[in-house]
Amino acid sequence: MIRDTLIDGSDRACRRTAGMLRQYYGSSPHWPALSRALAPALDAFGTGRTAAVAETSTRALIGLLGWQGKILTSSDLSSRPGRSQRLADLSAITGARSYLCGAGGMTYLDPTPFAAEDIAVTPFRPPTTDIWASGRTLSSLGALAALGPQELATIMQRLASDHA
Repeated sequence: MIRDTLIDGSDRACRRTAGMLRQYYGSSPHWPALSRALAPALDAFGTGRTAAVAETSTRALIGLLGWQGKILTSSDLSSRPGRSQRLADLSAITGARSYLCGAGGMTYLDPTPFAAEDIAVTPFRPPTTDIWASGRTLSSLGALAALGPQELATIMQRLASDHA
Protein backbone atom coordinates (compact mmCIF):
# COMPACT_ATOMS: atom_id res chain seq x y z
CA MET A 1 0.00 0.00 0.00
CA ILE A 2 1.21 3.50 -0.77
CA ARG A 3 0.68 4.50 2.88
CA ASP A 4 3.43 2.04 3.84
CA THR A 5 6.06 2.96 1.25
CA LEU A 6 9.13 4.97 2.16
CA ILE A 7 11.25 7.26 0.01
CA ASP A 8 14.81 6.06 -0.30
CA GLY A 9 17.06 9.10 0.19
CA SER A 10 14.27 11.62 0.70
CA ASP A 11 16.60 14.64 0.86
CA ARG A 12 18.18 13.77 -2.48
CA ALA A 13 14.80 12.92 -3.98
CA CYS A 14 13.47 16.31 -2.90
CA ARG A 15 16.44 18.18 -4.39
CA ARG A 16 16.17 16.29 -7.68
CA THR A 17 12.41 16.79 -7.87
CA ALA A 18 12.71 20.51 -7.15
CA GLY A 19 15.44 20.82 -9.78
CA MET A 20 13.44 18.97 -12.42
CA LEU A 21 10.36 21.07 -11.70
CA ARG A 22 12.37 24.28 -12.17
CA GLN A 23 14.04 22.90 -15.31
CA TYR A 24 10.81 21.81 -17.00
CA TYR A 25 8.40 24.51 -15.86
CA GLY A 26 10.51 27.43 -14.61
CA SER A 27 10.18 29.40 -17.84
CA SER A 28 6.38 29.30 -17.72
CA PRO A 29 4.62 32.57 -16.91
CA HIS A 30 2.62 30.48 -14.43
CA TRP A 31 5.74 29.16 -12.62
CA PRO A 32 5.47 31.52 -9.61
CA ALA A 33 1.98 30.18 -8.77
CA LEU A 34 3.05 26.57 -9.42
CA SER A 35 6.18 26.97 -7.32
CA ARG A 36 4.24 28.41 -4.37
CA ALA A 37 1.59 25.70 -4.60
CA LEU A 38 4.17 22.89 -4.79
CA ALA A 39 6.34 24.11 -1.89
CA PRO A 40 4.34 22.08 0.68
CA ALA A 41 4.74 18.95 -1.49
CA LEU A 42 8.51 19.43 -1.54
CA ASP A 43 8.43 19.93 2.23
CA ALA A 44 6.52 16.64 2.53
CA PHE A 45 9.61 14.79 1.30
CA GLY A 46 10.95 15.45 4.80
CA THR A 47 8.50 12.90 6.18
CA GLY A 48 10.22 10.18 4.16
CA ARG A 49 6.80 8.81 3.19
CA THR A 50 5.52 8.44 -0.37
CA ALA A 51 1.91 8.88 0.75
CA ALA A 52 2.62 12.27 2.31
CA VAL A 53 4.20 13.56 -0.90
CA ALA A 54 1.42 12.09 -3.06
CA GLU A 55 -1.37 13.51 -0.91
CA THR A 56 0.22 16.93 -0.47
CA SER A 57 1.00 17.32 -4.18
CA THR A 58 -2.50 16.18 -5.15
CA ARG A 59 -4.08 18.65 -2.74
CA ALA A 60 -1.84 21.42 -4.08
CA LEU A 61 -2.74 20.74 -7.71
CA ILE A 62 -6.49 20.44 -7.20
CA GLY A 63 -6.30 23.52 -4.98
CA LEU A 64 -4.81 25.47 -7.89
CA LEU A 65 -7.81 24.42 -9.96
CA GLY A 66 -10.24 25.55 -7.28
CA TRP A 67 -11.71 22.08 -6.76
CA GLN A 68 -13.96 22.06 -3.70
CA GLY A 69 -14.87 18.38 -3.43
CA LYS A 70 -14.35 16.06 -0.51
CA ILE A 71 -11.13 14.03 -0.38
CA LEU A 72 -11.37 10.48 0.93
CA THR A 73 -8.45 8.25 1.86
CA SER A 74 -8.91 4.79 0.36
CA SER A 75 -7.14 3.12 3.28
CA ASP A 76 -9.91 4.43 5.55
CA LEU A 77 -12.58 2.71 3.45
CA SER A 78 -13.52 -0.94 3.44
CA SER A 79 -12.60 -2.81 0.27
CA ARG A 80 -11.60 -6.25 -0.87
CA PRO A 81 -8.21 -7.16 -2.33
CA GLY A 82 -7.48 -7.33 -6.04
CA ARG A 83 -7.02 -4.30 -8.29
CA SER A 84 -10.36 -4.27 -10.03
CA GLN A 85 -12.35 -5.49 -7.01
CA ARG A 86 -10.77 -2.82 -4.79
CA LEU A 87 -11.52 -0.06 -7.32
CA ALA A 88 -15.09 -1.30 -7.74
CA ASP A 89 -15.59 -1.42 -3.96
CA LEU A 90 -14.18 2.08 -3.51
CA SER A 91 -16.34 3.37 -6.37
CA ALA A 92 -19.45 1.81 -4.83
CA ILE A 93 -18.69 3.19 -1.35
CA THR A 94 -18.42 6.71 -2.76
CA GLY A 95 -21.68 6.40 -4.67
CA ALA A 96 -20.10 6.47 -8.12
CA ARG A 97 -22.28 5.53 -11.08
CA SER A 98 -19.32 5.49 -13.46
CA TYR A 99 -15.59 4.79 -13.17
CA LEU A 100 -13.50 6.96 -15.50
CA CYS A 101 -10.54 4.82 -16.52
CA GLY A 102 -7.38 5.89 -18.33
CA ALA A 103 -5.88 4.03 -21.26
CA GLY A 104 -3.32 2.22 -19.08
CA GLY A 105 -5.95 1.02 -16.63
CA MET A 106 -8.17 -0.23 -19.42
CA THR A 107 -5.49 -2.78 -20.30
CA TYR A 108 -5.82 -4.59 -16.96
CA LEU A 109 -9.17 -3.57 -15.51
CA ASP A 110 -11.68 -6.37 -15.08
CA PRO A 111 -15.14 -4.84 -15.59
CA THR A 112 -16.94 -7.71 -13.81
CA PRO A 113 -16.77 -6.28 -10.24
CA PHE A 114 -17.99 -2.92 -11.56
CA ALA A 115 -20.90 -4.55 -13.38
CA ALA A 116 -21.84 -6.37 -10.16
CA GLU A 117 -22.15 -2.94 -8.48
CA ASP A 118 -24.00 -1.44 -11.50
CA ILE A 119 -21.09 0.94 -12.14
CA ALA A 120 -20.25 1.76 -15.74
CA VAL A 121 -16.58 1.70 -16.76
CA THR A 122 -15.98 4.69 -19.00
CA PRO A 123 -12.73 4.99 -20.95
CA PHE A 124 -11.21 8.45 -20.59
CA ARG A 125 -10.56 9.97 -23.96
CA PRO A 126 -8.64 13.25 -23.72
CA PRO A 127 -9.23 15.89 -26.35
CA THR A 128 -6.89 15.60 -29.33
CA THR A 129 -6.44 19.25 -30.26
CA ASP A 130 -4.23 22.06 -28.99
CA ILE A 131 -2.15 21.19 -25.91
CA TRP A 132 -4.07 17.94 -25.58
CA ALA A 133 -2.67 16.53 -28.84
CA SER A 134 0.08 14.94 -26.73
CA GLY A 135 -2.39 14.07 -23.97
CA ARG A 136 -0.97 10.61 -23.41
CA THR A 137 2.34 12.13 -22.30
CA LEU A 138 1.09 15.39 -20.82
CA SER A 139 1.34 15.77 -17.05
CA SER A 140 -0.92 17.86 -14.89
CA LEU A 141 2.01 20.19 -14.24
CA GLY A 142 2.67 20.54 -17.95
CA ALA A 143 -0.93 21.54 -18.52
CA LEU A 144 -0.86 23.98 -15.59
CA ALA A 145 2.41 25.53 -16.82
CA ALA A 146 1.15 25.87 -20.39
CA LEU A 147 -2.38 27.05 -19.71
CA GLY A 148 -2.40 28.40 -16.16
CA PRO A 149 -4.69 27.33 -13.33
CA GLN A 150 -7.75 29.33 -14.38
CA GLU A 151 -7.84 28.19 -18.01
CA LEU A 152 -7.10 24.58 -17.08
CA ALA A 153 -9.84 24.62 -14.43
CA THR A 154 -12.33 25.82 -17.04
CA ILE A 155 -11.27 23.11 -19.49
CA MET A 156 -11.41 20.38 -16.83
CA GLN A 157 -14.89 21.47 -15.76
CA ARG A 158 -16.04 21.28 -19.38
CA LEU A 159 -14.47 17.83 -19.79
CA ALA A 160 -16.14 16.61 -16.60
CA SER A 161 -19.54 17.77 -17.79
CA ASP A 162 -18.92 16.13 -21.19
CA HIS A 163 -18.25 12.80 -19.42
CA ALA A 164 -21.28 13.11 -17.15
